[in-house]
Amino acid sequence: MTQSLRIAHLYPDLLNLYADKGNILTLVRRLEWRGISVEVISVPNGEEPRLEDYHLVLLGGGSDREQELVGRTLRARQSEWQAAVQAGLPLLAVCGGYQLLGQFYQLPDGTKVPGLELLDLETIAGSPRLIGNIAIDTVGLGTIVGFENHGGRTTHRHQPLGTVVSGHGNNGTDRDEGVRHLHIVGTYIHGPLLPKNPQLADYMLKLALEYAGMRFDLEPLEDSLERAAQDAFLARRIPVRA
Repeated sequence: MTQSLRIAHLYPDLLNLYADKGNILTLVRRLEWRGISVEVISVPNGEEPRLEDYHLVLLGGGSDREQELVGRTLRARQSEWQAAVQAGLPLLAVCGGYQLLGQFYQLPDGTKVPGLELLDLETIAGSPRLIGNIAIDTVGLGTIVGFENHGGRTTHRHQPLGTVVSGHGNNGTDRDEGVRHLHIVGTYIHGPLLPKNPQLADYMLKLALEYAGMRFDLEPLEDSLERAAQDAFLARRIPVRA
């Protein structure tokens, strides 16, 4: 029987504010085009995830209210999450999902939403919102582009996903964007993220295939359209603010 790569999409009924289903579709298609079997497990609100069954987890973005709901659910199994990521479970977290990976997210009224504490990271709501197109330079993954729209100011003590060349990033001041720690990638870049950045999609797939004990020598795909879109964006980008 052919083994399938199992991708979990957590709480898509609550955390799909920024078209995270597009990220799932990108992962699925890039596997199918290479003849690799894939299964997507959608975990709706009220259902407990089975982390031991997954090879890759996607945690998307949502409003403050939805983050509070999801945060309580995630915290109930905090020790299982910590064990899973230490064992190498790949996790892609976008915007609100990214914020939930740390110690807390502090709402505008001062309330702190506890996070999973998978990362030495904290987020405090600020003003104005950090909105607009963004480009970052990364180590090994080239330039990543997309859109950001967040009120949170995030700081952490890990390697960032990249350095901002245009846009705001984690907090609008230190020029860091996202996080890359263990097999965790967290970012504020959405719109959605992966269709615009196939190199990042393949990076997550390689981590997942290795974790699953499946082949992970992914042959290149025809990504000229995506590269042209990135080049067009970069040609029009504005310099990063001082």
